Amino acid sequence: MPFREINSKMVEATVIPGQRMFSQRGAMLAYRGDVTFTPNMAGGQGGLMSMIGRRVAGEATPLMTVEGNGTVMFGHGGHHIQVIGLTGDTLYVEADRLLAFDGTLEQGTMFMGSQGGVMGMVRGQVTGQGLFTTTLKGHGAVAVMAHGGFIELPITPGRPVHVDPQAYVAHHGDVRNKLSTALGWRDMVGRGSGEAFQLELSGSGAVYVQASEEKL
Repeated sequence: MPFREINSKMVEATVIPGQRMFSQRGAMLAYRGDVTFTPNMAGGQGGLMSMIGRRVAGEATPLMTVEGNGTVMFGHGGHHIQVIGLTGDTLYVEADRLLAFDGTLEQGTMFMGSQGGVMGMVRGQVTGQGLFTTTLKGHGAVAVMAHGGFIELPITPGRPVHVDPQAYVAHHGDVRNKLSTALGWRDMVGRGSGEAFQLELSGSGAVYVQASEEKL
């Protein structure tokens, strides 16, 4: 894993010759060694169609290609950062949550249907438009941003997890998601502001939930 957590809001990545990584533009704080940063215009590993898909879906978070030989420190906006390791599976995450990730991971988008993308499910419910969610697949590591850090909750058959959509960060595994209106739910067990929705995730995998209802 190329990332080392320096503290809750900074990570250090090891860059080696012949391998690359991607990061949000503006996320580099400092670096040592012979490292280059190039604006990425090809949509990461997903290619041009992946980039177009993200632009159509509002998922076009600008990326930098990071290459060379050295170490780079990343952070952004004072957000809490945690590292998720992938071992061949797929991570579903909103693009603006991504701080940096291995270039070996296959990047793409997934249309989640008329309900909208996972965090976009609320927006889709309001607008009636389906949205895309960013996917990262393969073996590697992903540095993800959240408010107040996040916890990984397992999802097992017969034991779905219900999440406030504003607290959702990402998920992986064979997981199905369903958005339902629950009038009074947030008033009773949450913060009681805005529309009352709950996101139900079922199947087999895990969901990452942040310690806040704030968006990035």
